[in-house]
Amino acid sequence: MCGIAGASWTANSPPLDLAVLERMTTVLSHRGPDDAGYFHSTWAASGMTAAAMSSRSAEASGSGSAAPGAALGHRRLSIIDLSTGHQPLSNEDGSVWIAFNGEIYNYRELIPELESRGHRFRTASDTEVIVHLYEEHGPACVERLRGMFAFAIWDDRQKVLFLARDRLGKKPLFYRREPDRVLFGSELKALLEVPGIAREIDPQAVDEYLTYQYVPHPHCILRGFSKLPPAHWATFRDGVFEVRKYWTPPFEEEVDGGRWMADGYAGAKKRLREVLTEAVRLRLRSDVPLGAFLSGGVDSTIIVGLMQQLSNRPVQTYSIGFPVASFDERSYAREAATHLGTDHHEFVVKPSALDSLPKLIWHYDEPFADSSAIPTMSLCEMTRRNVTVALSGDGGDELFAGYERYRAVQLGQTFDHLPRWCRRLITARLWQKIPTSVDQKSRGRRIKRLLGALAEIPERRYLNWVSMFGESRRRELYHPEFARQLAGANAAEFLLQAYTTCPSRDFVTRTTCVDVLTYLPCDILTKVDIASMAYGLEARSPFLDHEVVELASRLPIEFKLSRGRAKRILIDTFADLLPPSIRRRPKMGFGVPLGQWFRNELRPLLEDVLLDQTSAARGLFDPAVVRRLIDEHQRQQWDHSYRLWCLLVLELWMRKFLVPTQTSLVA
Repeated sequence: MCGIAGASWTANSPPLDLAVLERMTTVLSHRGPDDAGYFHSTWAASGMTAAAMSSRSAEASGSGSAAPGAALGHRRLSIIDLSTGHQPLSNEDGSVWIAFNGEIYNYRELIPELESRGHRFRTASDTEVIVHLYEEHGPACVERLRGMFAFAIWDDRQKVLFLARDRLGKKPLFYRREPDRVLFGSELKALLEVPGIAREIDPQAVDEYLTYQYVPHPHCILRGFSKLPPAHWATFRDGVFEVRKYWTPPFEEEVDGGRWMADGYAGAKKRLREVLTEAVRLRLRSDVPLGAFLSGGVDSTIIVGLMQQLSNRPVQTYSIGFPVASFDERSYAREAATHLGTDHHEFVVKPSALDSLPKLIWHYDEPFADSSAIPTMSLCEMTRRNVTVALSGDGGDELFAGYERYRAVQLGQTFDHLPRWCRRLITARLWQKIPTSVDQKSRGRRIKRLLGALAEIPERRYLNWVSMFGESRRRELYHPEFARQLAGANAAEFLLQAYTTCPSRDFVTRTTCVDVLTYLPCDILTKVDIASMAYGLEARSPFLDHEVVELASRLPIEFKLSRGRAKRILIDTFADLLPPSIRRRPKMGFGVPLGQWFRNELRPLLEDVLLDQTSAARGLFDPAVVRRLIDEHQRQQWDHSYRLWCLLVLELWMRKFLVPTQTSLVA
């Protein structure tokens, strides 16, 4: 697990200065605290050997002859092959160079085939496998990789830069396309170290952020920057930048018979056990201490249970608890640890937004309003004190219909089959009479929100349920001049386009597919990657092994969500690993008490930031509407906590990143 940064240029552009490359790489040092390395094609042109090049100081001059070239920077978190895995790394003759972030779990299985084709390995690292796979297969090399990755390859023979990102989007990759140059990095802050780049906010990205609480790929909060989407690769050659998709989760391919499904549900359970066990086994490969996050939920308990079955010693497990009972899962985690026989560690933390916000704003690069990032960072900080790698249960909810909102989607399907008069009665009258609590997560509030959106088409209905600010609220919030800048923008398109991936499946399955393509990479995986890498901790997700994803994608919805029972096949398959209380427990969010914070410890900060002249002068929002949101929340007329958090994070992000300073952006 590492951080990468660099650039590629045509003969019409000067080479990237080596001092800039060093700054781009150094700003990612939290992702790779163990080592740093640099490659510059001007060194290759001068005849320098690969060994000398990889150890060359970035203080050297970046000048060179006018020719296409590239510069690669790397910060390393040592996990595998601690002694010889230095990067950037090349093939035998130094014609192909790579800077790699991630882990390739099947690298050992790929080595014999490559050796049989004449490739010679000088390290025991997974990185070198990618180099030789690229020599054999070109861009198609990514189809052979089982793991999480974002990498850059400079092919000096063809003068082409090759960028790639893993199938599910576990590892990030930002880039900036210019007429004669491409810049790239694991985080946006690396690209902002390049002199002379304007920092202009993208109005469309703001609109999308307020819709989803994140900026969806390929967009970026700043104009001129992009994120390479999951399951895509890109090439830059002779000034031409091309992006292609190489994989789609096969939700359209429902399996209802034949092959391993010949005996139906029993066959599906058998195959699921085999594939997920293998995914866990591969992710136990490490040359450094390894453990797991254990919340006491179904997903993390299953992963830890499989780890324990594959281990000859107690697994190190980690969880955090909170003083507020409604946010504390320690009792379930403790029960799971006892049942599985792990060496369990728990920490009690009192998350403080006042303490956490500066670090959160800097590390997340773009405005990111999932407040569970705060406890996630606390968990990663505590876990890193003992281990360098931690397995997680991420992906189980999206793949096996674990979220409560999927039941709402199922209810919506039932509603759509009612007579028109009945639907009109429910949507026009009954929902308005339901008494509700101020609490946004109260049962009454959720039922009212469910019924109030039933008149929409199913895709729009789901968008309404998951939006932070719905379309009407955003229109009301925006300053007229800012709203004019959004002419033609359509924040809904990101989610609605994802629904076209599997049009023939039932709507619940289609919705889980949408979450795998949108919410999972842009929210969940971004949150965990940034939080873990902030402390030099590698997080591995067995549920997101692409073979597990492909199996889960093809399963009938009845195997996952049946009579209101979520994760049916997952719980039935791994019942031996799950204590009875955990099999039955309702899903519990990993959150923080935002509503209380904004009425207590965060109230002064909220008002000082959102209502001062600096915020108003930006011309994004109507100050009167912002004032009303705060007042309604303080008077407990409405729970606007998540909306206020979105606005607060955005304004603090703008204060941190929009005004360039003469010093580095490092906090």
